[in-house]
Amino acid sequence: MALDYVIGQATHIGLLATSGEELDPIRYLAIRISRKQGYLFADGKLYKYFGVVTNRWDYDVKRLLEWQREKAGSIEAAHDVLKNELAAGVMPCSRFGANAAWLRMAVLTYNVMSALKRLALPPEMMTARPKRLRFLIFQTAGRIIQHARRLICRVAVLQERLQMWEQANRNLPILA
Repeated sequence: MALDYVIGQATHIGLLATSGEELDPIRYLAIRISRKQGYLFADGKLYKYFGVVTNRWDYDVKRLLEWQREKAGSIEAAHDVLKNELAAGVMPCSRFGANAAWLRMAVLTYNVMSALKRLALPPEMMTARPKRLRFLIFQTAGRIIQHARRLICRVAVLQERLQMWEQANRNLPILA
């Protein structure tokens, strides 16, 4: 199935935000796709139309469409994690403000966990879901012991996991 496409581009400049600050110029791409041999699509139309709206000007049209198609599906994966694993799918009550705070906390948790995976944890943990991170890192059983004016936490984990925690702690940026 060979496809032929035509791309049109338009620019809209001078949009003003409601607060009075000027926004970046917006770039509109219109794509018309037709089959090379003229066969009709399954819905009976000769052409299919798609649109892309962006404020990215650093890519040419071809690279911009490739970048946009690479992004396809990534927001759905983030939404799935937020909704099903970080409890953003069920709001705690009927009050708007409390629900907004609940959703903000879920998004903040998602962002902190994403940063932790990218900055501190080993590469094999990049695809770890929140439940796996919770059981490997956040919920680790330990016993607090007070002996000889010292407070000690005895953790019942393997040496490899302790080394991973130490390395992750070293990889975290130091905030001033």
